[in-house]
Amino acid sequence: MAKRSQAKPIAILGATGSIGTQALEVVDAAPGRFRVVALTAQRNAAALAALARRYRPRLVALADPDHLPTLASELSGLGIEVAAGTPGLVAAATLPACELVLAASSGVAGLVPILEALKAGKQLALANKEPLVAGGHLVMDQARRAGITIRPVDSEHSAIFQVLGQGRPYLRRILLTASGGAFRDLPPECLAQVTPEQALAHPTWHMGPKVTVDSATLMNKGLEVIEAQWLFGVGVDQVAVVLHRQSVVHSLVEFVDGSVVAQLSLPDMRLPIQYALSYPERIPVTWGAVDLTEVGPLTFEKPELTRYPCLELAYQAARAGGTMPAAMSAADEVAVQAFLSGIIGFTDIASLVAAVMGRHRPVPDPSLEQVLAADAEGRSIAEQEVSSWSRFS
Repeated sequence: MAKRSQAKPIAILGATGSIGTQALEVVDAAPGRFRVVALTAQRNAAALAALARRYRPRLVALADPDHLPTLASELSGLGIEVAAGTPGLVAAATLPACELVLAASSGVAGLVPILEALKAGKQLALANKEPLVAGGHLVMDQARRAGITIRPVDSEHSAIFQVLGQGRPYLRRILLTASGGAFRDLPPECLAQVTPEQALAHPTWHMGPKVTVDSATLMNKGLEVIEAQWLFGVGVDQVAVVLHRQSVVHSLVEFVDGSVVAQLSLPDMRLPIQYALSYPERIPVTWGAVDLTEVGPLTFEKPELTRYPCLELAYQAARAGGTMPAAMSAADEVAVQAFLSGIIGFTDIASLVAAVMGRHRPVPDPSLEQVLAADAEGRSIAEQEVSSWSRFS
């Protein structure tokens, strides 16, 4: 395939996070392929300003408007537009000069910019789970109206995207692989005593704190089950999770004739990021290739739900549908932060999420406003639960 004659203009939402920084490594490794025209961050004005001075985008934005004066001061005189809040994120996602938006900002706050990017006809590379978990029907409806195929960045969904090709009509089920996280070999009765430091010691991947803890509870895989539902148009019971300790097989697709096809690569997020940015091309920048003679045995196991109750909660939320996944995801964010802060124990994460789900009454086929209200309600209930538990602990 012929090389593009011009660099592809891209916007990176969440540029200072784990995915965002690795995306910029991909940009640096492929000179002339990509041009950064917009960058956003949550609140780290200094880090965002440093990236802006290096890549000279047309626009930068912070989700938290309280830090806008610092950002504006840092970039004064450089001719770079600065913005903040939801309007700023939307401006970055819909910048006319932009062709592709990499959505890597955390939380359901990324839902509105994603919807607006699709409305504006932007190609979308999606790394953020929460918008699909909370508002998948809204995102996929808008993508269909715009005639846009979303390019998944999660390594598992990227693998499925690569494997499926023209085989979607023959898909029987999807097998998402999971490393099992930091406590995959710890007896379940010992989980109540584990520390945040232990939870953050992931055996194969290098990720942000929230995702790493979610990997230890397998909530990340539950969120990915819901994400796969929307991305690939399957029922929740067509998505299974298998433990794969080596993190080399990123997902598998089983077709109606019994054939199973897998995608293999080293556990490095830069490869799926690069593929999402360059699709349908594959560019000759390698982050290392799998040597099967060196990898050794590849193993697959069923996850024990007694060890991973969060996985079952995610399946329950998916089956309930409506606003339940939004409330569940919001509760998990609060629970993980409370665990990392030492307020609750590791096994309390699942208990807290279950408590929020028990109090939430899902709204079917919700509007954007109802999705955001469910997210806010889930956070509020979870915070009340955390406050109650901390008083009586």
